Amino acid sequence: MPGNMHSKGEVFVIDTDAASREQLSAALEQSAYDVICFADGASLLSEAKTRMPACVLLEMPPDRSALEVLRRLREENCMAPVLVTSANGSIAMAVDAIKSGATDFIEKPFRTHDIVNRIDAAIDQFAQPGAIRQRWLPGCEPLTAREADVLEHLAAGLTNKGIARRMHLSARTVEGYRASVLKKAGAKNVTDLLRRIFGQGSPTQA
Repeated sequence: MPGNMHSKGEVFVIDTDAASREQLSAALEQSAYDVICFADGASLLSEAKTRMPACVLLEMPPDRSALEVLRRLREENCMAPVLVTSANGSIAMAVDAIKSGATDFIEKPFRTHDIVNRIDAAIDQFAQPGAIRQRWLPGCEPLTAREADVLEHLAAGLTNKGIARRMHLSARTVEGYRASVLKKAGAKNVTDLLRRIFGQGSPTQA
């Protein structure tokens, strides 16, 4: 990336096609992203525990192992937008990817600039100030300003300790706000809550 350009964040990429990977990396770096490519899901998950990507681009192999990577990312509170690509995409696979927490599903072959535009859009959606407040669940008790702030930080992938530092609160206080938000929403955990807020896992209809 040119030294005079401010980085827009890191994009984690898994793509087995070397040519596709090189084109993506070049286009993303030209758009001011730092690109980190991974050979497999295990190495990506390991890295995601220590640093928060701006976005994740996951190739879906025939064995669908990317779905497990997706679920693990969400379980570990990595709420960065995840875009799934596949050379053998089907409607069923796209539905499974979205249910597992994907933000977008893109069939190969794709135009590199289209991917960059979709990554930009996904990041903008998640980073939008007040996005959580606007999307708060209908019929649920409204959030206080502090609860909404905590939830927005959770959606950005921060840990309780990270939120505590950002908001100048104790980790225990943040845990209290988090518990209150989950209780108001009737959600089992943060992943469940955020999927519902972003329309990625509506409660099952009776």
